[in-house]
Amino acid sequence: ILNFSGAGAINAMQRQAVEKSRLKIPILFGGDIIHGYHTVYPIPLAMASTWNPTVAEQCARMAAVEASSAGIRWTFSPMVDIARDARWGRITEGNGEDPYLGEVMAAAWVRGYQGTDLTDPSAMLACAKHYVGYGAAEGGREYNTVDMSERSLRDVYLPPFKATVDAGAATFMSAFNTLGGVPTSANKHTLTDILRTEWGFKGFVVSDWNSIGELVAHGIALDGGDAAYKAITAGVDMDMASSLYNTQGGQLIKSGRLKMSVVDTAVERVLRLKFALGLFEKPFTDETRSDKEIMTPAHLELARKAAEESFVLLKNDAVQGQPLLPLAADKKVALIGPLADAHGDMMGSWNMNGPWQNVVTLRKALTDKLGDKLVYAKGTDIRGNEDEFASALEAAKQADVVVMALGEASNMSGEAASRTEIGLPGRQQELLKAIVATGKPVILVLFSGRPLALSWEAENVPTILEAWFPGT
Repeated sequence: ILNFSGAGAINAMQRQAVEKSRLKIPILFGGDIIHGYHTVYPIPLAMASTWNPTVAEQCARMAAVEASSAGIRWTFSPMVDIARDARWGRITEGNGEDPYLGEVMAAAWVRGYQGTDLTDPSAMLACAKHYVGYGAAEGGREYNTVDMSERSLRDVYLPPFKATVDAGAATFMSAFNTLGGVPTSANKHTLTDILRTEWGFKGFVVSDWNSIGELVAHGIALDGGDAAYKAITAGVDMDMASSLYNTQGGQLIKSGRLKMSVVDTAVERVLRLKFALGLFEKPFTDETRSDKEIMTPAHLELARKAAEESFVLLKNDAVQGQPLLPLAADKKVALIGPLADAHGDMMGSWNMNGPWQNVVTLRKALTDKLGDKLVYAKGTDIRGNEDEFASALEAAKQADVVVMALGEASNMSGEAASRTEIGLPGRQQELLKAIVATGKPVILVLFSGRPLALSWEAENVPTILEAWFPGT
């Protein structure tokens, strides 16, 4: 069961399965725990920018502890797709463009989620996704065609997935895309020949959301029954959301087209991991854990450490002989921009359970630090629907230095969030140009889920800091 949480509610549902169902098989509860549960750490792309697999592993362990305290024992993470086109929205969820960094970070995520013993109640099954080539969508368009040579596949896109197998990843997720004309959720070459025969993967493969149903739209399946047959015989053990295994499987077996041994193998792979988690012996979650293990001081400190390490100082040129960062303590600062006080956007996409009220915004942090030496103006909204340029220019005139908090809304990246133009959206660049024209030195702090195109900014702003979406 997916994206259902809360120890009490999960225990009630689990009790129905293990006490009242015919076979008394416990339920495996999974969720999209992409970059934290309640304590939200930076988006995965930002975590890759730390170049620190140790802190990534620690953050994944923290997420597993918190999520498992709410009954979730399976996460649909890590996303280890190599992505080299920043227009693609899901670049935010991965480890960037480099296969080696992708390998190192992928293994760290798996170790953190799963721990050293799956029977530990805080262990959470990792799921390496989206297998494979999803990040190479043509034109950066979500769900688009992928076409590449076998060499590119093996040299660039497969290595992070192999690293998760070597690290002990329990599950894989097949992707939406086609690969050389064959949908990856029905691709025997990748799902069986490479994953199982070459790499020796022993876990189970789950489809992405309705990706088996979409085999009909891809044109390789005549109907739902054909799609179910092609997916399960290619190597997809569990059908997410399309329900075609449930509705079509019986008839496929009855007709003789699908062998019962194929179904038995898929079921065995799922059951083996339920046994490995200890769910048959201890199916229920300790309902006292969450109060003690969610958003603890140690977790909040780790999230802060991860955020600090994820920031990228893109440039810090001298102004009147001194770089603008770190900020001089005696300066009066104008903080301007739509992301200076945007609690929800700081969490990034795929923030499923983190309460936005706990976010410390840039405005709050600078107010605490500078007191009455800080003046603030929003200036504009992210998409350019509001115009408060006059108040922003007045704030700049009062200050010695201006900090501009600009970038994307959190929902501008993530699934189905590709962008054709990846500069500052709305009227933000117009606002920035107006502030620069005042002659006041400017520090540009970027909040985004992808690298942005910043040609004018790079030439005209002395200091630029990429802060991504840093989380709680």
